[in-house]
Amino acid sequence: MPDIQPRPHYHFTPAANWINDPNGLVHYQGEYHLFYQHHPENITWGPMHWGHAVCRDLVNWQHLPIALFPDENGVIFSGSAVIDWENTASFGRAAMVAIFTHNQNGHQSQSLAYSLDAGRTWRKYSGNPVLPSADGQRDFRDPKVFWYEGQADGHWVMCLTAGDRILFFTSPDLIHWTPSGQLGPIVNAAIGVWETPDLFELYVDSGPETRWILTIGVQDGAPAGGSGTMYFIGRFDGGTFTSENSEETLMWMDYGADFYAPQSWNNEPHQRRIMLGWMSNWQYANDTPATTWRGMFSLPRELSLSRTATGIHLVQRPIPELQLLRGNHHHWQDEIISPGTNLFAGIQGSSFEINANIKVGQDADGFGFRVRAGKGEETSIVYSPREQKITLDRTHSGQGSFHPGFSSSHTADLAPVNGNLILHIFVDQFSVEIFANDGQVTLSDSIFPAEDSFGLALFSKGGLVQLNTLDFYQLLKKPS
Repeated sequence: MPDIQPRPHYHFTPAANWINDPNGLVHYQGEYHLFYQHHPENITWGPMHWGHAVCRDLVNWQHLPIALFPDENGVIFSGSAVIDWENTASFGRAAMVAIFTHNQNGHQSQSLAYSLDAGRTWRKYSGNPVLPSADGQRDFRDPKVFWYEGQADGHWVMCLTAGDRILFFTSPDLIHWTPSGQLGPIVNAAIGVWETPDLFELYVDSGPETRWILTIGVQDGAPAGGSGTMYFIGRFDGGTFTSENSEETLMWMDYGADFYAPQSWNNEPHQRRIMLGWMSNWQYANDTPATTWRGMFSLPRELSLSRTATGIHLVQRPIPELQLLRGNHHHWQDEIISPGTNLFAGIQGSSFEINANIKVGQDADGFGFRVRAGKGEETSIVYSPREQKITLDRTHSGQGSFHPGFSSSHTADLAPVNGNLILHIFVDQFSVEIFANDGQVTLSDSIFPAEDSFGLALFSKGGLVQLNTLDFYQLLKKPS
């Protein structure tokens, strides 16, 4: 069947049919591996496989054959991948090992598969499952595994979800697992089932102090409604994670509706923590407009930690490799934006990057950008100086009738930094991602505008706005 459905220019999509969670992110022999939840025969969720793609620059992906298929133990749910450099599992030195959830009629257990040819072919471990649930529970899944280098010796660590909590296990060999602790449940937290954990250590403001970050997908109760990703900051001793969050504090990675189940790469060669997520929401994921494929991933983000007046928080920035996409460039400096004028007059686009530094005063009621504007539709990014809030409004962004909650706006608190607002915005065919104030706040939404909705505007409401600098780049994937 010909691909009659337009595609994003630079966001990852499946070759065909359905994707959801990213899985098994690992770097090996110069390649970034991206596995993902995949239904190869339909554009809706169904019997899960692991799809597979690789690249060398986190931008230009090459699709590979399906890596893991359902078998006698069930379908293949989410998980992670590691390189077993020391052959602890006896599959072979430097084997690539996938650790994933088998789901058999709703009952879940953890299993292994391994590859000795850089992920091109896979063999399931004959002793699967290696970690069955103690009571056959339905929500016991999504193992994230990594090597922990202790003071005396190292060991493997697994964290996985069990309904409303995270369980931790340790192992010398990826096969035999011992319980080592848990986090949760959270008292009085109106959130859904926990999924897709990730656990990693980051420096605070470039060091030397560090903290551990535990990210968790929740199926319901996120700030924008439906599914979203929360995170905890704390300490990890090789077996148990201890959160420093208060019981009343829930911190969210993204305040848009479409950043879910994020995972980070193991073995990133530059010691960065790079993460990407699924740009959809379980409220409507099966219903978004689609013909030959459905689902896309966010841009890869580099994570760090920053200490603020309200504590330590996660910072997310677009990776510098995205500059490979840059084409035509426009630059402005020291401009005054007044109501009814448009700095972008004569400029259009469906895939572009905006990097703006704007002085925040009290003259205007609000200011921002309109993107993917066309006949009767637009997506708006609006900042309110008095309320110190940023809103990503897709109420009139295009197709939205497929779900009653889709055509909505999403808001986050955002105070100026030294009197200025910094907005780094990426727009593609079906998405808007905002990194505000150098990544202190992010909002990510999918949108479904008409193909010819190319309009673009920078606007102010109720007064003048001073633009310090603005850079606009057309973005288009180039041959790798």
